[in-house]
Amino acid sequence: MSMKKIEMVDLRSQYERLKADIDSAVSGVISSTAFIKGPDVRLFEEELQRYLGIRNVIACANGTDALQIAMMALGLRAGDEVITTNFTFIATVEVIELLGLKVILVDPDPGTFNISIEAIEKAITPRTKAIVPVHLFGQCADMEPLMELAGRHGIHVIEDVAQATGTEYRFIDGTVKKAGAMGTIGCTSFFPSKNLGCYGDGGALFTDNDELAALIRSITNHGMKVRYYHDTVGVNSRLDTIQAAILRVKLRHLDDFNEARQKAAAHYDRELSGLRGITVPVRAANSTHIFHQYTLRIDGGERNSLRECLENEGIPSMIYYPVPLHMQKAYAHLGYRADDFPVTARLTGEVLSLPMHTELDDEQLSYITGCIRSKFN
Repeated sequence: MSMKKIEMVDLRSQYERLKADIDSAVSGVISSTAFIKGPDVRLFEEELQRYLGIRNVIACANGTDALQIAMMALGLRAGDEVITTNFTFIATVEVIELLGLKVILVDPDPGTFNISIEAIEKAITPRTKAIVPVHLFGQCADMEPLMELAGRHGIHVIEDVAQATGTEYRFIDGTVKKAGAMGTIGCTSFFPSKNLGCYGDGGALFTDNDELAALIRSITNHGMKVRYYHDTVGVNSRLDTIQAAILRVKLRHLDDFNEARQKAAAHYDRELSGLRGITVPVRAANSTHIFHQYTLRIDGGERNSLRECLENEGIPSMIYYPVPLHMQKAYAHLGYRADDFPVTARLTGEVLSLPMHTELDDEQLSYITGCIRSKFN
């Protein structure tokens, strides 16, 4: 029997494994016709609250909305500065711009790819009102010194958890918290390819502050607490009941999903560590890594040739991210120079993400690593 086709993300095989429960959940919503704010939305929020160990989860339409709503709820005003990493997906800075806030970009740590605490400290000014650490590729940013720094300056922390739902961070005193449960507000996406993904768009915000949670919930629903009474400017950003029902099924499997990704990552590590010119992902000592992406660094200018080699062998790969945010045409007005972010510039020329999902089998993994080894041995 021939090997199953290698996918960058294999949502079909995962669905087939969960088909009976998923189909039942979707059918139940359709039969109820409670498509907006149906019972599954509330139940999913409660179940995710328990999983994260946090007081409030407020579902919304997508992860980008979650970030925007967080900044609205914190009362950020035009001209306020928001610090975030230059090495991330565009959504993180998009919402800062849309709200008329000022984007302040900083370099990541070259090992973990996560935002550099030292770079944040240098970027803080009296106008800094929020920091947005992105828990990139499935591993937490270094939250303990970041929270201490933010607390010292009275700055809000908005965690971008889109790639790290289920990751755990360990503080020096032994306390363990889930990603999204440490900052002022946590924000996540349930885009289908995420570790916890639905079958469309979806997102959520997390907070332990009940008053802030009530405001967030109001903002997601046109600024209403009581129907047709609008106390604040809001948006229309709700999680569809069908997506909530799907997420309830998948949340029960999230730890198993993450373990499957970690197992695949261990196989990659075992076969690729020590190869000339390849750096496997760095694990931070104080964070688990749930591998939303498994991202190599390829030096010597050989990244693109490796990608072409893999493509010729039927192996997909992706470059996350090929162009730094400060070099995007839409953000040229920020006034950064091309060489202002040397770490980001180097990473965008070296990173390559390999297939990573819950359905990878040993045959596929051995084939992928064998192709890479043949080029770099």
